[in-house]
Amino acid sequence: MDFQKAVAQNIREIRERKKITLDAAAKLTGVSRSMLAQIEKGDVNPTISVLWKIANGYKVSFTSLVDTDGRSHLLIRADEVTPLAEDEGRYINRPAFPFQEDTHFETYRIEIKPEGFLQAQPHMGGTEEFLTVFSGEVEITAGAERFRIAAGDSLRFKADVAHSYRNVGSETAHLHMLIHYSDK
Repeated sequence: MDFQKAVAQNIREIRERKKITLDAAAKLTGVSRSMLAQIEKGDVNPTISVLWKIANGYKVSFTSLVDTDGRSHLLIRADEVTPLAEDEGRYINRPAFPFQEDTHFETYRIEIKPEGFLQAQPHMGGTEEFLTVFSGEVEITAGAERFRIAAGDSLRFKADVAHSYRNVGSETAHLHMLIHYSDK
């Protein structure tokens, strides 16, 4: 299924399953009613930031919005993944393994070009992120804390606060991200 169509269908189905009107959805997510309607129709391709606002407002995982295939076994080929870009293409998120109710996590491959940056909204309460840097050097802020991590380093932090990712090196940074949602 086409990525944009899958996102539109997933967002609409989740909103309808939760019996939320578009007006209520706008209040919950901070995304305008008209933008939500356009997303649900498949007329626009939302940014990562908008998708996170929707996921947090609906209290669902990010990948439940972008999942294009609900099979129990999943092989993900690099050329089949639709990258999500922010910061004029300097921050690229490639969803890997989608959220599943029994595991409470989802994974991503992240590429941040030099000077690339993403400011993320807080996730649901109790959510943690686990990052491993494979190349480059990044600065992660989580609330009032700041961490500088380089190739080979890993970081775990509470992601239920505002947080950001910035490439502070001169080469493209490649990271693996696992987001774990609390089951409480």
